Amino acid sequence: MLKLTNPELAFVLGRLLLGVNFLTHFLVRLPKLAGFKTGLLKQFAATPLPTPLVGIFATVLPFAEGAIGGLLLLGLFTRPALAAAMLMMASLVFGSSLLEQWDTVGTQMLYGLFIFALILHCQHNRLCLDRPAAH
Repeated sequence: MLKLTNPELAFVLGRLLLGVNFLTHFLVRLPKLAGFKTGLLKQFAATPLPTPLVGIFATVLPFAEGAIGGLLLLGLFTRPALAAAMLMMASLVFGSSLLEQWDTVGTQMLYGLFIFALILHCQHNRLCLDRPAAH
């Protein structure tokens, strides 16, 4: 039977939780990608962001969420996947701030804190495809 320390178990479960969250965002949006993009274009029409940039972001975001989620579930390239997740959250905070959606920004900041904690404790990554960290 696998014996994980409490920090290792906490990290693995946190990594899996975030992976499921990000992958589910992708899976839910996949059947309605066009509607998702149209909704974001409409939502950001009054902001200073160029429409083509919003369109590209709306097209790429679900696939980036899916890729990050998949990598986290596998425990593959975990640290870079977490860094990508944090950069994604920064872009979402920026967009939500432009829309003055402060409740959404607060939720996104909580995601950021969760990702921060995982990055801080990457040395506890186990049950993964990453090369084991030296102890």
